[in-house]
Amino acid sequence: MTNPTGPVEPGDQNPQGPQDPQGQSYPQGMPGQPGQQSQPYYQSAPGQPGQSYSQWPQDQQYYQGQPGYPGQQYPQYGQPQTKEKNTVGLIGLIIAVIGFIFACIPGALILGWILLPIGFIVSLVSLFLKGKKPGLGIAGLIVSVVGTVVGFSVFFLVVDDVVDDALDEIGSGGDVSVAVPEAAETDGDGDAGTRENPYPLGSTVTDKDWSVTINSVDLDAAAAINGENSYNDPAPEGMTYILVNVTINYIGDSDGGEMPWTTVDYVTPDGNTISSTDNFVMAPDSLDTISELYKGGSTSGNIALAVPQETVGDGVLAVSPGMLSGKTFVSVR
Repeated sequence: MTNPTGPVEPGDQNPQGPQDPQGQSYPQGMPGQPGQQSQPYYQSAPGQPGQSYSQWPQDQQYYQGQPGYPGQQYPQYGQPQTKEKNTVGLIGLIIAVIGFIFACIPGALILGWILLPIGFIVSLVSLFLKGKKPGLGIAGLIVSVVGTVVGFSVFFLVVDDVVDDALDEIGSGGDVSVAVPEAAETDGDGDAGTRENPYPLGSTVTDKDWSVTINSVDLDAAAAINGENSYNDPAPEGMTYILVNVTINYIGDSDGGEMPWTTVDYVTPDGNTISSTDNFVMAPDSLDTISELYKGGSTSGNIALAVPQETVGDGVLAVSPGMLSGKTFVSVR
């Protein structure tokens, strides 16, 4: 096909520009038009065909700052945020520590019991504060719980000491003295007042508040007891009744008076203890132990006991002047 524009000079590849499939050439000089010799239009417009994506940050700043395009600075998700110091947790920990210290001091327990719950609550609240470190709050909770346990332990120790002191005040706790009749003598073998070496009949056993004298013992009182009241049951088979005559004096100083808590039991040769409450019978001239006695007051009467008939004279009496007094043994004859 001939060139309508004239002959082609040597060295000219296509002076008129590219041709279309029908052979038509395009004039050069206008972008996008046939015959253009300048840089292709897509090289000046990022994102168009022909431009390498790797050249965007070096060649163009066009898209930087525009959302959804390369170069946009997005917020970083999933990274831990820096938490601030938990002042509330620190306060709770300090209160808990102070409460712990007071809880260990017997004389300041009440302050510890007040501060420890406050420290626990403040520490617990600090754990729910957003953006705050939980370490101090957790430490405050631990100190509060441990301090409460320690406080209860100290409390029970104090109560135990108080109870022991109170018991010592109520009774002699075994610290008794015994006065024996002038004509009576005790066996010199062993300590006096034991089962093996009881005090003689007629002895007086005294503690801080009470003085008890065993006046006499009737080892054959079945007839007297059966005749005292028709409702009294006969002694069980193999047993017999005895009557122990006792005088109780109140030597304490309580203005309100006290009831005697004296006990007189019978101990068999084989070591069994028989109490007056084992058989409910009415004794003649029964000892009154339910009326209050004031300083200098006294009461006397009989105590009925059902004891083994075969060894009735071989046992001993266990006498306790007060509720917490130690037992002192007195002979039955």
